Amino acid sequence: MRPGPAQRAALVCVVALGVLTGCSAGDDADEVAYAGDYSSHPPLAVVGYPSRDTLGITQQVVWRIADGGVGELAALGDDRQGQAATRKTAENWITAFRTGAAGRVTAEFYDEGSYHQTVVLYLHDTHQVKQLHVLPVSGDRGTVYRVSMSEPDPAEATAVEPWVPKTPGELGSKSVR
Repeated sequence: MRPGPAQRAALVCVVALGVLTGCSAGDDADEVAYAGDYSSHPPLAVVGYPSRDTLGITQQVVWRIADGGVGELAALGDDRQGQAATRKTAENWITAFRTGAAGRVTAEFYDEGSYHQTVVLYLHDTHQVKQLHVLPVSGDRGTVYRVSMSEPDPAEATAVEPWVPKTPGELGSKSVR
């Protein structure tokens, strides 16, 4: 069966749009994966001022913890840290925070994110708090944001710094360390 004029016109438009926007198959796959993740997880509430990159990596961390994907979560870690410590940290975070990450979560972004950003996750359903450090890392594809994952001790992985407020917004998203 040969495509009709309307089908041929639609195909020409799709190809032209791809050429004009410079989209690659990899970009499309990333967008589809993001849309799938976004639609299959509760929305992340945000306090403070994340950059697009720090928000994106934080969403990924929450989603991977909720999904229980140790390898996927460890892949978000800073490559400069040891793989064994990163993997053990991922296991600890999933064990400790998986139930909470699957529910309502607020991420509070502290300070400015171009060098690094402290993010505090408030897991509302379990009343847990988790602090993250998000930082830019130079790589083959330019600068990407990663998460410091050097908490191989379960007690360290669940510890909360004394300065971290009990509820989002108490400090106005400015750290006082």
